[in-house]
Amino acid sequence: MVLVKFADKVLLMTDSRSQITRIGAYGIVRDNDYILLCRLSPEVVSHQGMWTLPGGGLDFGEHPEQGLVREVMEETGFEVRPANLLGINSMTRDDEVEAFQSIQIIYHAEITGGALRFEEQGTTDMCEWHPLDSVADLQVVGLVRAALAML
Repeated sequence: MVLVKFADKVLLMTDSRSQITRIGAYGIVRDNDYILLCRLSPEVVSHQGMWTLPGGGLDFGEHPEQGLVREVMEETGFEVRPANLLGINSMTRDDEVEAFQSIQIIYHAEITGGALRFEEQGTTDMCEWHPLDSVADLQVVGLVRAALAML
């Protein structure tokens, strides 16, 4: 047990691991029967080479729709607009060092401009259009499976 003093309160924590909550916004970007996916770079050691939706973590105070637009531009080069909210996915992971929760806000997103390019020195290193019916054959993160189930 750990006692933590916070302002004028003392909190009793039964677990000394850090607890992290990450909120992100992601887009299902489609072109007919194709979906745009991004490959996770070596920077993401635990999921390197797996495919994910374009998007990512929100900056403090950033509206999820603004975060989606920013993240998709950074990772793909496309300008998008959120068409509608598809759903929310939540996942947790526990290890010896931390308890981690990811809250993933998923939008349908429509391309409004830009051109496909790859992110440099980021969490993704490539983006490609994949036929929807072949996504099951790819190594994808759980977010992709969860989002496709919402369609």
